[in-house]
Amino acid sequence: MTLAPLLACVLAQSSPVSTAPAAKPVDAASRPADLRVDGERKRFGEIRQLTFGGENAEAYFSADDRALIFQSTRPPYECDQMFTMSVDGSNLRLVSTGKGRCTCGYFFPDGKRILFSSTHAAGAGCPQKPDMSQGYVWRVEPTYDIYSANADGTDPKPLAASPGYDAEATISRDGSKIVFTSDRDGDLELYSMNADGSGVRRLTNAPGYDGGAFFSPDGKKIVYRAHHVEDPKEVEEYRGLLAKHLVRPTKLEIWIMDADGSNAKPITKLGAASFAPFFHPDGKRIIFSSNCGDPKGREFDLYLVGIDGDGLERVTFSHDFDGFPMWTSDGRHLVFASNRNGSRPHETNLFLAEWLDR
Repeated sequence: MTLAPLLACVLAQSSPVSTAPAAKPVDAASRPADLRVDGERKRFGEIRQLTFGGENAEAYFSADDRALIFQSTRPPYECDQMFTMSVDGSNLRLVSTGKGRCTCGYFFPDGKRILFSSTHAAGAGCPQKPDMSQGYVWRVEPTYDIYSANADGTDPKPLAASPGYDAEATISRDGSKIVFTSDRDGDLELYSMNADGSGVRRLTNAPGYDGGAFFSPDGKKIVYRAHHVEDPKEVEEYRGLLAKHLVRPTKLEIWIMDADGSNAKPITKLGAASFAPFFHPDGKRIIFSSNCGDPKGREFDLYLVGIDGDGLERVTFSHDFDGFPMWTSDGRHLVFASNRNGSRPHETNLFLAEWLDR
């Protein structure tokens, strides 16, 4: 359910230890010359498609901008596993165990290790799907734990494991701190810990969901998504769903706070489902995904906003879904997931766009 700095050249130059079959790229003659749609030329130069087929999401760069880690459901796997590849889409490598379900991959800044969450310790099969009789809900899978592994996926070790949901982990640019989401204290809150899993500290305390957090480039601030509940009926519904390991993500705002959890405040008040925020390298702007532009709530696009909440700007205009954006460290390119140019409806692939900072 997750929904960001970047691997060492050793990954791009070595051979994969375990590579899943990839869907074949569409024929060059049938591939659109321009993957942008009307309205996107202000911010996007050339867009390159990196994956072709399957469900691919949450691609995040290595610190040197040469590789990506991402989650994907593709044959022979029935639910998300963790993969790495070079930024041109080559050198695909399976870096999770191939068991259970994985989410939220990230590189340590030195490129020697990776971070991701997985359910593999609880069983080889995919965990159960959310109960949609409750409406549109996400499952907060209680068997997720956070793992650190070598860059090739070997030696996976749990970090700060606890009963219940531990996921959505990302790392500060200097590699000293990890921020993650957990329900270890009975609510979905943000926590920080040291890179080795020690020093766990709770950062948020409001009833409701806090998650999907990323550090600012200087590590002094954290941006995240949140839905806080205050009305007694909303609190009762939220806690009832959480007891069943579910949340209803129909209203999420983008928040920002200091890295120690202080000075938390919303930077959007859109009344929509906004998520996957990420800081621009200048530390003054944030890009995120939201369905605020669609009255039916079905189309998600990327938006840009200042850290003070001013200057909201729509970036993408394609139908269906655009999300999980992340800039390279120099701000010249943006990776994101999108339904555009799929071989079938709702297929999600990864794209690398030249960013035009006009």
